[in-house]
Amino acid sequence: MIQKAIGILFVLVLSFGTAGDSHAQAGRKNLAAFDTKPYHFGFALSGNRSDFNLLHRAEFSFTDSLVGIANAPQAGFNLALIASWNITPNFHLRFLPGLSFQDRALEYRFLEPQGQELIVKRTESVFLDFPLILKLRTDRIGNYAAFALVGGKISKDMQSQEEVNQQLQNDFILRLESSNASLDIGAGVDFFLPFFKFSIEGKFEFGTRNVLIQDESLYSSPLESLRTRSFILSLCFEG
Repeated sequence: MIQKAIGILFVLVLSFGTAGDSHAQAGRKNLAAFDTKPYHFGFALSGNRSDFNLLHRAEFSFTDSLVGIANAPQAGFNLALIASWNITPNFHLRFLPGLSFQDRALEYRFLEPQGQELIVKRTESVFLDFPLILKLRTDRIGNYAAFALVGGKISKDMQSQEEVNQQLQNDFILRLESSNASLDIGAGVDFFLPFFKFSIEGKFEFGTRNVLIQDESLYSSPLESLRTRSFILSLCFEG
């Protein structure tokens, strides 16, 4: 699914980049003064697909009942405001505070006398995000422009279970720290419409912090670290 979304986005960038000249000659230029304004504001609606970059403990052996751990990516969505400072027509600094609903799951396979047993440990997070992104945009060709994104983000999981006491649970849970940080890399296309600018962008987020809380439980003890990662496909609207 992620590969398909990237492919579609890449085709859009190429097609609009090469066809822009003919469209510009045939029609009028929308929002001609857009790039002369230093600040722009808007909002973004996004879908995400998230999982973990996991690392096993080097000394852990899968010779006991646990025979394997695998990612089970989950879907979610994001809501964000956009504040953009146009340093130049080609360099924009963007601040996108918002909420990110990200679910992740790990599949644990245990060997039982009757066969393998699959246990799925799902983590549901509601992140308060504070991303700072540099947008590198091509020169405008008619009513289109392609761009790349690079930046970073700090986040706070408002639904974290880091303070949960495992001894009071009926079953062990997978506990994660509430604070996180990530590196963001992406690309997209701007469409200058008569009354606002519409953008489609795809972005990868790579967590830089180990968010695993190692409490030596059944589900954390085989793991050395867990780092978040997501692919986000966004629709952005700016005025």
